[in-house]
Amino acid sequence: MSAVQENLATWRIGETTVTRIEELLGPAFRPQELLAAWDPHVLDEHMHWMAPNYYVPATDQFVMSVHSWLIRTPHHNILVDTCCGNAKQRPGSPHFHGLDTRYLDRLRAAGVPPEDIDYVLCTHLHVDHVGWNTRLLDGRWVPTFPNAKYVFSREELDFWDPARNPHLPEEPRDVFTDSVLPVIAAKQERVVAMTDQLGDNLLIEPAPGHSPGQIILRLLHGQEEGLFSGDVLHNPIQVYQPGWSSRFCLDGETAVQSRLRVLAHCAEHDSLLFPAHFGIPHAGRIRSHASGFSFAPETAALTQRVAT
Repeated sequence: MSAVQENLATWRIGETTVTRIEELLGPAFRPQELLAAWDPHVLDEHMHWMAPNYYVPATDQFVMSVHSWLIRTPHHNILVDTCCGNAKQRPGSPHFHGLDTRYLDRLRAAGVPPEDIDYVLCTHLHVDHVGWNTRLLDGRWVPTFPNAKYVFSREELDFWDPARNPHLPEEPRDVFTDSVLPVIAAKQERVVAMTDQLGDNLLIEPAPGHSPGQIILRLLHGQEEGLFSGDVLHNPIQVYQPGWSSRFCLDGETAVQSRLRVLAHCAEHDSLLFPAHFGIPHAGRIRSHASGFSFAPETAALTQRVAT
């Protein structure tokens, strides 16, 4: 495998750094494929900032990123969500099927090998958030991060477990089987009620709707805060249209309530929002106005060019 140049974007919150670890980035879903209530006329007033980083007019597609957030505190290395994974068979999700990416090379280039991850927090258990939980070794799936505790919410774990919910479609069953069960078999899981914490400054809170037990993570340092929102939002247009839920949301109305709550919190506390799928620069601030909310992208404090 030849070396390529990669950009590692890093933000800082107090003594903690947050680095984006990329798996995929590029045009993906057409807006109406992603958002059930899509109205193309709304895009007209936002085109000046949506294109080209969040929307590609030539192909009428949203730009979608699939990445993890690597949080490095003075005491722990924490990975938020683990993307799709290599060699996972996902014929029902062609964007994520049979991948062969440099994800682990990028993680190592950031200075953290898999053995040094202390916690993996899965905001929810969808196909594009748990794939690198495991890797294929000698024909079987084993935990990618051998020294980590994997944090799952109890409600999310119970819902996607085929033994508890035998009526699940085939692909979610496969995702659970190859990306969650091996972690449990290795006794590396840490199951939380939807409110918990990892150390003094990392708070877990519920954000259901997109999935039944989705959780978010708040990183606190004095008056500074970062909020890792999972799939509360898929694209920044939803900041302006928080009533638009994705077609992948299990409960669209509850997803709207969670989104409004997260947006209001970020606006009130000037939190730096770290979503799971926004295009470049991938993070930003939420501003509150009389008419609703707006999105202010925030470029990383450090962008390091490395070879992987």
